[in-house]
Amino acid sequence: MKILYLGNKLSQHGINATTVETLGAHLSDSGFQVVSYSSKRNSFLRLFDMLFGILKHRNSDYILIDTYSTSAFWFAFLSSQLARWLGIKYIPILHGGNLPNRLLSSPKLCKWLFLPAYINVSPSEYLKFHFEKFGISNVICIPNAISVSDYTFKERSVFYPKLLWVRAFATIYNPTMAIDVLHLLQKKYPETTLTMVGPDKDGSLEETKKYANQLKLNVNFTGKLSKAAWTDLAQHHDIFINTTHFDNMPVSVLEAMALGLPVVSTNVGGLPFLITSPENGYLVAANDAAAMAAQIETIINFPQLTREISSRAKTKVSQMDWKVVENQWLKLLR
Repeated sequence: MKILYLGNKLSQHGINATTVETLGAHLSDSGFQVVSYSSKRNSFLRLFDMLFGILKHRNSDYILIDTYSTSAFWFAFLSSQLARWLGIKYIPILHGGNLPNRLLSSPKLCKWLFLPAYINVSPSEYLKFHFEKFGISNVICIPNAISVSDYTFKERSVFYPKLLWVRAFATIYNPTMAIDVLHLLQKKYPETTLTMVGPDKDGSLEETKKYANQLKLNVNFTGKLSKAAWTDLAQHHDIFINTTHFDNMPVSVLEAMALGLPVVSTNVGGLPFLITSPENGYLVAANDAAAMAAQIETIINFPQLTREISSRAKTKVSQMDWKVVENQWLKLLR
């Protein structure tokens, strides 16, 4: 069975690997013939490369299309319309945490894209709920997957204010909030540290560095690291923070849970469908640095409770192991 997979294959340009690279590799290992586009850095060239790929591989059984809510929405829309014209079954994979707003701002375009799809795949119940509310019912939920065995779960007896943040530096992920959290915690815990891992996406890295310097805070900015490098680094940290404004089902949070890091995240998008606060992590309001700092204090002051939370988080993320999720993709595609 031949699958054409369209998405942003930009890891070779210093950008974090996206689903087209990770899921594409998993499906290939599962026996599918997978061809993927595109690794072109320029967005216009990438779009044309995707459209060319559809024409070149028009004999594909399915086209998988990574679908986002901002400018990359147009990649999915134009690709879907060409697939429709050629009579190829296509499957949008919904990633953008802000897709509910795209449904409202571009209702006609969204109906042209999502309603004729063979099926729409949502990694979270969050987007499935909003699509069905909008009137798009051909949606199933298949979660983002990780290979849990690739992550070493560390059991901690105590928890120190050693904070880890892993994401691309972009405005929607609100990296400066992490600086505010550090600033607040250091007033009570001067030993608090913060490591921020990830490539720059829209100039936010320099902005975050300047903000840290203004507050005279020492932050460890590592830039982009390989998965092996940052997961090894995670063994020397005790708390994972996720500060995003919009999100769906972030893989970095799944990885943190698999590593045994208690997670404190903003309560946005698909996060409350992943984290039940305080059962397997903590959720705070978007941009509420004081609330995030307070939850981190709880983690530090109640280590036994935190160990129980981390254990339940591991159980939760085990449901998203590729060995489990693979069967859902096989059922869909075969």
